[in-house]
Amino acid sequence: MAMTSPFRLDDEVALVTGGGTGLGLAIARCMAASGARVVITGRREDVLKRAAEDLGPAADYVVHDVTQSGQAVPLVTAVEQRHGPVTVLVNNAGINLKRPAVETTEEEFLEILRTNVLGAHSLVRAAAPGMTERGRGSILFIASMASLFGIPGVVAYSAAKSGLLGMVRTLATELSPVGVRVNAIAPGWIETAMSRRAMEGDPERERKILGRTPMARFGTPEDIGWAAVYLSSDAARFLTGVTLPVDGGASIGF
Repeated sequence: MAMTSPFRLDDEVALVTGGGTGLGLAIARCMAASGARVVITGRREDVLKRAAEDLGPAADYVVHDVTQSGQAVPLVTAVEQRHGPVTVLVNNAGINLKRPAVETTEEEFLEILRTNVLGAHSLVRAAAPGMTERGRGSILFIASMASLFGIPGVVAYSAAKSGLLGMVRTLATELSPVGVRVNAIAPGWIETAMSRRAMEGDPERERKILGRTPMARFGTPEDIGWAAVYLSSDAARFLTGVTLPVDGGASIGF
């Protein structure tokens, strides 16, 4: 079957959590540029408002805290009443904690899991029924290099992001038979404000990262955004249960 524009997202409604800054904003920008109607969420209305204005008329925002799982269904309902059925869900919202494993408290561990794992699951529970009823949809999770190999000092984050990959595989087996694809992106080291802060005063860490990255550079947020567009488009219509590293080769480099 010929497709005139397989990489486009025309007529799609994409809900992107944590879409006001960083990778979420880049994903939203690339999806809007590809024809999607994009709704971004986050906890800070001022940030979301600026981001939506920057994205242009194809974008809207809703204030939402992913840790408030009881608000997931009302969120999806509100988006669908305003813009139509959610056909693309991007579970991007997340938090990190850098601390040695033996110093990480149970409360800190649970906070990471609530945001990164349970928050994503609540959105899937809210959006997937409509997708399955319509027989089509794309659900994306933003994983991490910490999902793929050991990184010191991030035990809770690593557990959470690794857990997402298990969710991807299980959800793909449950939802793909009725037309809903489920995939993940594992970003490598991307040039963002957060990564710049992490590198400040630590040239050895930057040297180590670049030394194990075959492309010998950091990625850009748009590298993740375009990968998200691809995985959500008809060009990837036979891809499900996949974790795509977008990392300049870091996951296979030495």
